[in-house]
Amino acid sequence: MTRRLRRALGGFAKASAAVAAATMIALAGATPAHADTVRDLEYWLADYGFTTAWTTSRGEGVTVAIIDTGVNGNVAELRGAVVGGTDVSGIGSPDGQTPVGDDPNHGTLVASLLAGRGTGEGNGVIGIAPEADLLTASVAFGQDTGAEKSNDDQIAEAVKWAVDSGADVINMSLTRNTRDWPESWDDAFTYAFDHDVVIVAAAGNRGSGTSEVGAPATIPGVLTVAGVDRDKNASFDASSQGITIAVAAPSEDLVGVLPDGGYVQWSGTSAAAPIVSGLVALVRSEYPELDAANVIERLIRTADPNGHDVPSPLYGWGIIDPVAALTASVPQVDANPLGSLAEWIALHRRADAPAPATGGDAEQIVPIADPPLPRSDGAQTLLPTAWTLAYITVPLSLVAGFGTLAALLGIGATRHTRRTVRIRDQ
Repeated sequence: MTRRLRRALGGFAKASAAVAAATMIALAGATPAHADTVRDLEYWLADYGFTTAWTTSRGEGVTVAIIDTGVNGNVAELRGAVVGGTDVSGIGSPDGQTPVGDDPNHGTLVASLLAGRGTGEGNGVIGIAPEADLLTASVAFGQDTGAEKSNDDQIAEAVKWAVDSGADVINMSLTRNTRDWPESWDDAFTYAFDHDVVIVAAAGNRGSGTSEVGAPATIPGVLTVAGVDRDKNASFDASSQGITIAVAAPSEDLVGVLPDGGYVQWSGTSAAAPIVSGLVALVRSEYPELDAANVIERLIRTADPNGHDVPSPLYGWGIIDPVAALTASVPQVDANPLGSLAEWIALHRRADAPAPATGGDAEQIVPIADPPLPRSDGAQTLLPTAWTLAYITVPLSLVAGFGTLAALLGIGATRHTRRTVRIRDQ
């Protein structure tokens, strides 16, 4: 049986967030009694080296918050995994374990991929960090869910709650479908970064109409995850592209657990994100002294380019390599390699900062990797800078030069034609 999880990814994008879309295929006959079949389908555990990585770390002592549609911690694979929860929608249960919104299955699927415990030796879905603890914040995605707050406000509240509840990692398998985000997210995400939390976000799925990454995957400092297929090529249907992508992870034919305990295969960066969140948990467990910036640095510097030029808008710095992330020697850094939200706010929130001298619409500027914009500081901005020479003065001079040459050639051609006509008439 094939079903598609249909989510409102476009119609309300500017007013609300939505879970990143995925394709689900129910596994016929995959009941708990035959769960060993399910474990056999988890190809990424061996193919990507997670089974080897578990000899070093299994995520013990790390807490991961899942901001999603709610996680049912009573399914066999998640019993004992969920240690806290909340509902920010106003329509779920106080513990965040009652699925809500347009796609109530989503949060439990994400949780099982991230920290599933299995159902026995070699049976059931086992997650990337099977000894990590989970927090769940249930969000009602959609317009007509009956939620008391907008999706934007729910997300902001959920992020702050996760930080206050002790999250070391926050998984966000969702997209706003626009590159910009509300100012309430400035405060919430800054709060998380100030408290040394790693935020992992899905890039979104081209097959669902998301051609480029949207917030929160565009927020500086966020670890954005793209998806690859079984052959480790960029997934056309299950991954968007953009310059804020940090790493890529498997996103097709992944197995997850439904809130009713059933199993499905599904595809999408919604599924790739918890794989990376799980890897972050493994690293944080093995290196508890590392801050968030250096945990992220360890993931991106050990990523496998897989024959591609990186960083790229399809793979970021490459495909995750769990064993290298846990064992390689990686020099430490002083700042988040994925950018600073505080610096972005100072530059682009115009009510609180001087307007860039070049003008333009701040909402259309993708954070990270943009050329630095000159700032207004009096007469100094009247002088040419390296930026203005490279991006304004030289290009305009070339255009003007070619335009003048074309005009002169046109005038000459016209005069020649008229002279020829007069000679013929004579």
